[in-house]
Amino acid sequence: MPYLFGGLVILNALTLGYYLFVQQPTATHSVKMAQAELIEPLAFTNSAVHIPPLIGSKD
Repeated sequence: MPYLFGGLVILNALTLGYYLFVQQPTATHSVKMAQAELIEPLAFTNSAVHIPPLIGSKD
């Protein structure tokens, strides 16, 4: 049993090392869209002209 457990630990370490260091992740469609939004942000519109005057002002 100790050999089986040790073998599983080594296999787990090798698999983890492969997925962390060897295999490069591929970007999914949602990740590509999020990166595009970060690179090309939404247009900013100044909405301060649409704010009503303060209460009590004589404008």
